[in-house]
Amino acid sequence: MSIIQTPYSIKGLDLKNRVVMPPMCQYSVDKEDGIPNDWHFVHYVSRAVGGAGLIIMEMTGVEPDGRITDQDLGLWTDAQIPAYQRIINEVHKYDTKIGIQIAHAGRKAEDATQPVSASNIPTDVIPEETKNGKLTPPRALETSEVKRMILNFKEAAERAVKAGFDTIELHGAHGYLLHQFMSPSINNRSDEYGELSKFGVEVIKAVKSVMPKNMPLLMRLSAIEYIDGGYDLDHSLEMAKSFQAAGVDMFHISTGGEGLPGKKKPLNTPAYQVPFAKAFKEQLHVPVIAVGRLENPQVAESVLSNMDADLVAVARGMLNDPYWAMHAIKEITKEVTPPKQYGRAIR
Repeated sequence: MSIIQTPYSIKGLDLKNRVVMPPMCQYSVDKEDGIPNDWHFVHYVSRAVGGAGLIIMEMTGVEPDGRITDQDLGLWTDAQIPAYQRIINEVHKYDTKIGIQIAHAGRKAEDATQPVSASNIPTDVIPEETKNGKLTPPRALETSEVKRMILNFKEAAERAVKAGFDTIELHGAHGYLLHQFMSPSINNRSDEYGELSKFGVEVIKAVKSVMPKNMPLLMRLSAIEYIDGGYDLDHSLEMAKSFQAAGVDMFHISTGGEGLPGKKKPLNTPAYQVPFAKAFKEQLHVPVIAVGRLENPQVAESVLSNMDADLVAVARGMLNDPYWAMHAIKEITKEVTPPKQYGRAIR
């Protein structure tokens, strides 16, 4: 029996199928206020129409300078909540669940006057478009500022719950602030937050304290770093054990993102990150989402059928085709139930 079309439940989150649209920045905020606009409404609702079981909205800043760019979403004020509610309410009409990824870019904040991080170590990642062709070197957060940052995450989570999201994901991957604290190559602190898992654990506990008991907390992690001297799978698994104990219910496993690759480079082949998701699932006995070049429906189905992951996240495939989930289920099962408006074409 094929798996991709089957329901999946974790705590109070009941999904109609195993297809996830993962967070993908749209860089489409038009007033620097962090508020979703019509682009975001159409973008997310169309993937609900297209049959996704779960949509996770893009990386959303817990403070203005916590965004990658000023064109990114934010959740630092109650004034932002109604625009999210509009999207959530419409997505729910198509029996699709929706979460939000909350985060802080740390030293990768392109438009921040003074980026902050676990340390003052700059990143060697140079985005295509920045003010001066390079990123401003970060300063290390003071201990009191780290504690305030934890509160920022908690308050953003409270707003996500108020808005009506079905789940929350913490972005602990790809070289952003949570990753910066857990990476030995970036965190050289001498205070209590030099303990690599401590910041993440405290953020998780703070966020969980304002979430309903039946709402699962997801966390995206980079299983390995590609920079020379970067951490490996054993390290990320140790971090994840602490995060799981603190309250993470499901891990979303990616890789890299903290700097330019060294001798070790991502393969960028179909399902190249799945072995890492499988390792988390087997060693931690925890549900996982796999991501990375899973746009071929047969590949996505094989990941699920082999029990390498519980859910499959399809990123670029869903940018290319808003109805990827319906098309994939049709290809695998030969049956699909489209919205009645599209029944004459998708059947």
